[in-house]
Amino acid sequence: MKIIGIDIGGANTKLASADGEIIELHYIPLWKDTRLPVALEEIAEEHKPDGVSVVMTGELADCFEDKEAGISFIMESVDNAFDCDIRYVDSEGQFHNGSEDLRKLAAANWAASANLIGTEIGDCIFVDMGSTTSDIIPIRNGKHVAGISDFSRLVRSELVYSGVLRTNLAYLLESLDMTAGECRVSSELFATTADAYLVLEDIEEEIYTCETADGAGKSKIDAMRRLARVVCADLTEVSHDDIYHIAEQVRDKQISVLADAISQVAERNKLDRIVSAGIGEFLIREAAKRLGFECISVAQKWGYDISKVFPAYAAARMFEADILKERLA
Repeated sequence: MKIIGIDIGGANTKLASADGEIIELHYIPLWKDTRLPVALEEIAEEHKPDGVSVVMTGELADCFEDKEAGISFIMESVDNAFDCDIRYVDSEGQFHNGSEDLRKLAAANWAASANLIGTEIGDCIFVDMGSTTSDIIPIRNGKHVAGISDFSRLVRSELVYSGVLRTNLAYLLESLDMTAGECRVSSELFATTADAYLVLEDIEEEIYTCETADGAGKSKIDAMRRLARVVCADLTEVSHDDIYHIAEQVRDKQISVLADAISQVAERNKLDRIVSAGIGEFLIREAAKRLGFECISVAQKWGYDISKVFPAYAAARMFEADILKERLA
């Protein structure tokens, strides 16, 4: 059987097959783009799967009145697109039976990942850093022991709204150390973390999948221009060295924020081993190093491309395992 997992987020829809042969990422910002139903139909037509396993976080997009409206829209889009067995993973890491509260499907992509990590690696803190957020999921005895909603996980430091691409620099930094002295940061969406990591060459332009803050290009000089605006300057007013130093301060601060949250989760759950996934693995490794924790890389175990879409891959694997259990029963 051809099984694919689909992770429908607010900004990105990710796709992976259970065998890892199919891996795709589609930038579909739900709050401004109604293309999801069409995109799913195109995916269905191209891949013709026998089964689809779905996880989602896109229900939080503010184009929806509430989470139930978002979940209903996503489910309707999926159900209309695919003519096969469709299963939805809930926040407890189980397949939703259809009669339960729909809200259990909200923000459940990490639960599929935790299932696979718990089975194949064991006790750890699973950290998945994507374009927008970072999931910090404690796993004990093969099961996650995290909160089951975004709100509860924010309270418990198991969710940090900080990612590799889309995070506004004004969220991370109140001031910057510049050659001219300490400088306050403008509270505008002038630049995002993607600009800092592009300048530092931590990511390549092809990873910069989201829109830019100013709608301009994604070259290094474009990114440098945006970083200059964070201190209300342009490239005639601050040096290239200052721009690189801004980017380095962004990276250092984001690692510190991540390490602090991981430390809180680790202390509460008595865990000191991290499993890293997502396009932000390079930052997770640095956070683990600061904390003195072992860090196991999903990219090294399953491949870099799978790491980028790990919840979709884990959802597909979960479906595959469920089929096997049914056949053996």
